[in-house]
Amino acid sequence: MFMVGLYIHIPYCVRKCKYCDFNSYASATVPDAYIDALTAELKTLGALHDCAFDTMFIGGGTPSLLTMCQAKRLFVGIHTYLHISGDAETTMECNPGTVNGEKLRAYAGLGINRLSLGMQSFQDALLKRIGRIHTADDFISAYDAARNAGFTNINVDLMHGLPGQTQQDYLQDIRRLLVYRPEHISAYSLILEEHTPLFDEAQSHALTLPHADAVADMQDAGAALLAASGYAQYEVSNYAQNGYCCRHNINYWQNGMYVGIGAGAHSAWRLQSGRTAQWTRWENPLNPVAYMQMAGAPLISRPISYIGFYEEAFETVMLGLRMKKGVDLAAFKLRFHQSPQALYPHAVAALAARGWLVIDQTHMHFSGAGFDMQNQALLQFMDAHAF
Repeated sequence: MFMVGLYIHIPYCVRKCKYCDFNSYASATVPDAYIDALTAELKTLGALHDCAFDTMFIGGGTPSLLTMCQAKRLFVGIHTYLHISGDAETTMECNPGTVNGEKLRAYAGLGINRLSLGMQSFQDALLKRIGRIHTADDFISAYDAARNAGFTNINVDLMHGLPGQTQQDYLQDIRRLLVYRPEHISAYSLILEEHTPLFDEAQSHALTLPHADAVADMQDAGAALLAASGYAQYEVSNYAQNGYCCRHNINYWQNGMYVGIGAGAHSAWRLQSGRTAQWTRWENPLNPVAYMQMAGAPLISRPISYIGFYEEAFETVMLGLRMKKGVDLAAFKLRFHQSPQALYPHAVAALAARGWLVIDQTHMHFSGAGFDMQNQALLQFMDAHAF
């Protein structure tokens, strides 16, 4: 089954975290003019009005900086110009330091039915070290407020590989979180990105990061604890109780269609080009001011990249193999009119011979060893066709 997603980017944060290289800017509030721009961009997508969106994800930045009035205005624009399915999964990212019960009840009243709370750690010293604006107590208050507001689908973000963090620290964080039984847990490894304060501190030896082997051990130990506690790993960094996998992110990993609204947002869509429909991508300006100046421009006036057959196929394999289930063989053949085995015979044979790739009746997926070595394994598919 093919899904269609809508992503809305709110690029403002009270303060950027030290590790963050996302498109975000320090601001205690979201300008009303930005909501105007989002609404203007939504209006330009009238050509997509007949398409029903199955998922919506409001990310950032810190979307929970939106006031109740701003959130209402945004949702009026969404439902005026786009068709959102009645059973759509609608997620909002929230920083625990920016929400309260009243705001969360208002969000729920707008149709938001899934929250993603960025906790990262229960240890205040670690949170301070990476520049988070909240404490563990703030998270607990936000989580309780979300449950009291009626949210029954909550994701919580955890991080490992943080400065000075040990495996014991990480497992302790997981055990504390398991007391609250969120439906979904995203467990990410810290990635040091250039031009971030944390990268600069590491380069100057102002902090000490765990060794790569220690980080891998943290990840393996955390995955084992989550599995034993009823959370199935369905993607590289994501774990869920039965029935609570994130539909919006699964659509990304299936290389499905989605539209991105807001500063720096990306879109992937099959647009009609002559007699054929071609896979395309486009993106908005990163800077919010530049974005607000162009938000009302018609879609046809934007620089659109047309993606070739082999590049689209590789993206579908690369993204699909991030999931434990892997690439759906029937969906791949429907999309590309041939199987992955036919399109990538040498890559499939070589990886299967090494025990890294498994093809069963319905899916092509990595084995445990292949999942651990996926970057190296994917080179086989990349090298199969020039694009």
